[in-house]
Formats: sequence, C-alpha cells, structure tokens
Amino acid sequence: MFCSELEQFCPSWERAWKGLGAKTTGKDLYDALMIKYGEPHRKYHSLQHLSECLSLFASVQDLPTYPFEVEVALWFHDAIYEVERSDNEERSAEWARTAALKSGVVLAVADRIHNLIRATKHTGIPRKLDEQLLVDIDLAILGASQPRFAEYEHQIREEYAHVPEGLFRQKRHAILRSFLERERIYNTPHFYAIFEEQARSNLRIAIEQ
Repeated sequence: MFCSELEQFCPSWERAWKGLGAKTTGKDLYDALMIKYGEPHRKYHSLQHLSECLSLFASVQDLPTYPFEVEVALWFHDAIYEVERSDNEERSAEWARTAALKSGVVLAVADRIHNLIRATKHTGIPRKLDEQLLVDIDLAILGASQPRFAEYEHQIREEYAHVPEGLFRQKRHAILRSFLERERIYNTPHFYAIFEEQARSNLRIAIEQ
C-alpha cells in the first residue's frame, strides 16, 4: 500500500482503482484528489462529502453491476468544483476517463466511469442501476437528519457567499423545489426506503424558510 492503513480514504481508493484493471498504483491521482477535495473554497463539496458518499457506498457495494466503476466515479464526481462554472461534472468526468485510459484501463470501463459522473449533474432521471445508485448516494444529503441537512444548507451558502442574498434564495428555492416535485427523489428501492420521507420533510422546511 502506498498510504497508511490509518488513512480512512485509502482502502476505498486502492480497492476500486485496482479493481478497474489499472496498471498503475494510482498514488499520484489519489494525492491530486485529496488536494482537490481539500480546497479552501469547498465548504460542502469537500472531504466530508466524499467520506459520506464512500461510507454509503460501502453499505451497498454488492448491488452495482460494476462496483469498482461506481466507487471510482464517486471519487471523481466532484473532483473539479468551481462555483462560478457550470461544467464541473463534464470536466471531472473527462479527467477520470483520461486518467483511467492512461493507467491502462480498457476503453469500455473508462467510458462507463465517464457516463456515471455526468449523471451527477442531476438534470435527468437515471435509468441504469449503477447510475441510480451513484445519484442516490450523491443526493443522500437531502435525506440526512435535520441537523445535518441544516449544516449542509449553511455549507452551500458559504460556497456561494459571492452571490447576493436575494438572488441566492431565488435560485436555491428553485433547485430545492425541483427535487421536491419529482415523483421519486431516490430511484433505488434501497435508498428510497431509507431517505425519501426525510428528504421531503427537509426540503419542505428549507423551502418555507
């Protein structure tokens, strides 16, 4: 192993990267991702979010069709996060695809990772199981306990501190309502059962506020 057993993220990365069939250890990528998720402007899309996602994945890792690809997609889904840009998912997806190919991963696997990451734009309803699991994990924060959800809302506001309050409230209201108006927020039976009811409660409270 290239990092200490005590580092909480290391086992996930090493297992997933090796599982892709990569011919490299992925150490440089691991270090680069740690730096990215630790960027000071990130208040929500940070190592905390990554940790929460990986913990949830560990509870369902026997469900995906391609578990290693889903796990690597989680690592990369917010790898590039600049609040004033709207193409972060595309850029993160392309980074993951390019890095995988350079490390000897076959094209079909690299393309599936790329498509998984793009699904986290949340502009449509995911149809494939692996996309549904990835998106449900990414949206699990909406169904978190009320204190954690309130912390999340505060973290998002901090990330967009440059946006005037009135405009932020208008845009945020629209985003939250778009999730509440969905027939289902969570597409997999597993996460629907765990998070759907709490997510709808959290969203209603946030919209009212």
